[in-house]
Amino acid sequence: MPEGGVTIDRTGKQSGRGAYLCRSRKCWEDALGRGRLEYALKVRLTGEEKESLRAFAERLSETEESESMQAQSGAAAEQGG
Repeated sequence: MPEGGVTIDRTGKQSGRGAYLCRSRKCWEDALGRGRLEYALKVRLTGEEKESLRAFAERLSETEESESMQAQSGAAAEQGG
């Protein structure tokens, strides 16, 4: 991932600006669809980043779970699969 890219940080410990979202598909769709994630991270998501984050959201359940995830802006890499 190039410097300044946006990725999923399952640990919440990677360096860079982070924004916490719940493990609910709706939460992620709202964050992406309404520009809230870009606002929170203070970045402009590329088409590739949006597609990657939407693909991640598709794998989440429809209902909120207690575990939170962090979208990370910086040199972070996705942890796990």
